[in-house]
Formats: sequence, C-alpha cells, structure tokens
Amino acid sequence: MPSTKPPTIQRRRLAAELRMFRERAQVTLEEVATETGWSVAKISRIETAVVGVSLKDLNLLLDLYNVEEGRRTAILSKTRTARTKGWWDAYAEFLPSDYVDYIELEAQLSGMRSYSAHLIHGLMQTEAYAREIIRGATMGLSSPAEIDRRVEARMTRQRLLAREADPLRFWLVIAEPALTWMVGSAKVMAEQYDRLREYAERGTVTVQVLPASAGAHPASAGSFDILEFPNPHEPEAVYVETMTANRYVESHAEVYRHSLAFDHLRAMALSPADSVSYFVRAAEHVLSETPEE
Repeated sequence: MPSTKPPTIQRRRLAAELRMFRERAQVTLEEVATETGWSVAKISRIETAVVGVSLKDLNLLLDLYNVEEGRRTAILSKTRTARTKGWWDAYAEFLPSDYVDYIELEAQLSGMRSYSAHLIHGLMQTEAYAREIIRGATMGLSSPAEIDRRVEARMTRQRLLAREADPLRFWLVIAEPALTWMVGSAKVMAEQYDRLREYAERGTVTVQVLPASAGAHPASAGSFDILEFPNPHEPEAVYVETMTANRYVESHAEVYRHSLAFDHLRAMALSPADSVSYFVRAAEHVLSETPEE
C-alpha cells in the first residue's frame, strides 16, 4: 500500500527542479524512459514528488539533463544532507510533521525577509515569551513536558542567527500591535523588547517597526516569511503559518507579490535606528506602568 504521508518540502523542491532541468534540456518523459530503462510512470511520480529518488538515479538524471557542475554539486550535497538526521528529529514527537519539514528547510537558508503581524517572530522570541505563546496556542491540550520540548525546539532554531559561518541574514518588519499585545507579565515584555534591540544591533539582522499610524498596507492578510537559499539558482519561496495549516508557496507570481509587499512594508516602517529607539522606550514604558509589588 502506498504511503499516505505527504511529500516533504525538500522532496517537492527537488521534484520541481528535476522537471525544470528536463524541460530545459528539451527531453520528453518518453525519451527519459528510453535512456534509463524506467517506465514513464516512474519518472512522472518522481517529478510530482509522489516518490523520492535515489542518489544513483539522481546522478543518472543530472547526467541526462546536462546539469552544470556547480548546480549538480549543490543538489547532491543538499540531498545527502536531507538523508541524515538533524537536531529537529529529536522533537518530531512534539511538533507537527509539516513544521519539522520546515525547520529542516529553514536550517539551510542563507536569508529570510519576514513580516510579523500579531506576534514576535519565533526566531527572536525570548524563552519566557515563547513559553507563554506556546502555552496559549495549545489551549491546555499539551502537558508541561510537551510545552518544554516545544520551547526547546524554538530556542534551538535561533542558532541560525548566531552561526559562526554564514549566520542567517534576517530582515524583520514587525507590526506595532504585535509589540503592544501584553504576553505574560511586564517583565516578560521588557525582556522581549531588550532581545529585539540586541538582535537589531547585529550586523546580519535588520528590524523595523511598522507603526499603527502607518494605516492600510499590502499585508493585511497576515504574517509571512520569504525564504532565500544559498544557491543563486534556487528561486525564493514563501512560508505562511496559520492556526490550522502551514502553506509553502513556490509559485513565481505569489513569491513576487509577497516580495513586493515586503518592500512596501519596509518603506512604510520606522528606520532601523528609530526602531531600536522604539524598543528602548517600550521596555522603559512597560516597566514604569507596572506598580511595584
């Protein structure tokens, strides 16, 4: 019986690349079948990500499509890496499978441009803030131990921003309502503002606040991440997380619209320097508004 588990993001990306290579080489499915001795159905299943492809078969296809050496090396390296266990596998029991797939993909990114509409982005949350968010999102359906593991996973994701070699280039535009929504205590929020300020002062991170006074904007539908890959041949993608499902978007038209929306958002937002000042004032304000015990 075939597996009902949906293909991973990695497999879908590889499948799309193989189809693109074949079409660029102007080779039909029937011609591939003749050259390889496979059935047309097998090739079609590979290109639609119904099944995976072995390294041996992948090498054969890359030869057949005359894929240039640099891109070939990147694809083979990425495929080998995807077949080794990552730190995220230790948390698979506590996280949705599609989210684990995303974390695996996220670990390979070179850059990300993000808009956060309602909450602080997960890559910049403090442990206390993350715990409050995760506890609220699980609606009492997760045990304290499960919440602990989810918090650990979120904190581990943040290593991307501190990698010694090629830390993630991260540009975040965050809507002011996400900053004024009280999560936990005033102390939790003050620490979170300080964390944002610290990140914003790093050379590889840019943070901008979109003030509530900015009015209508092109991302009223909500938060999104634009994913940038180290291989210049790999097109950008978009990741959208909702309460009930996560969307991974590769359509050139949709990626372009999100990229254009992000450009508008950063133009409407406070400058990076003014945003740092905003975080300093916000931390002071939230503590001053809290009566001493």
